[in-house]
Amino acid sequence: MTPTPPPIQSVQQACSVTSAAPASTAWTGQTGRPTRFLLLRHGQTEYSAQRRYSGRADPELTELGHAQAAAVAAGIGSVDGTDKVSAVLSSPLRRARQTAEPVAAALGAGPVTSHEGLLETDFGAWDGLTFAEARTRDPEVHRRWLGDETVDPPGGESFAAVGTRVAKMRAELVAAHPGETLLLVSHVTPIKMLVRQALGSGPEVLYRMHLDLASLCIAEFYPDGGASVRLVNGRFPVTQV
Repeated sequence: MTPTPPPIQSVQQACSVTSAAPASTAWTGQTGRPTRFLLLRHGQTEYSAQRRYSGRADPELTELGHAQAAAVAAGIGSVDGTDKVSAVLSSPLRRARQTAEPVAAALGAGPVTSHEGLLETDFGAWDGLTFAEARTRDPEVHRRWLGDETVDPPGGESFAAVGTRVAKMRAELVAAHPGETLLLVSHVTPIKMLVRQALGSGPEVLYRMHLDLASLCIAEFYPDGGASVRLVNGRFPVTQV
């Protein structure tokens, strides 16, 4: 595996570039008001601390994970436009909801709504295994899975299938919330998929993008089909555990 790259910038450094353009036409050519997605990855669990696949497994946040959620809740108000969050949607899994709830409370954005489209990839038989363990268990499938987004883990879900359900969710949310700002609390793969779709890039970006736990990405989707990415892997410092 390639070394993990450093995050692009902190949330605080990114605040100056997250404002939506006030005009009805963006400088990149899109028209209308975009729906802004604040894409928050959940905090640490025992599985993530041990670098285990945790798709539909439902571990709770660790002490550090709760501290990460609290840091997001304390700092997200510094991100321009978060005072306009109209809804908070979360993966139904416990680690995402435990991250979403304190942030929603801090934003005064009302109750958290679960959305199946925000679920992590179903890793099937690999759930709970490390990378090395999954490779040892199914060497040929694992090798093909790393290079082909249409390959399913044994009993699981391909990245291509995740992309399809995420695209369906995105279209529904843009239609239902035109020009609004939504906080979506999810997992690494659905967030990467939404960033990929906003960039209009190929599958290789899934393997080259690093997202820290409790990190924030911001993507905007316009009613005419255009999109832009305003932040990738913004972090909220944890001061104590």
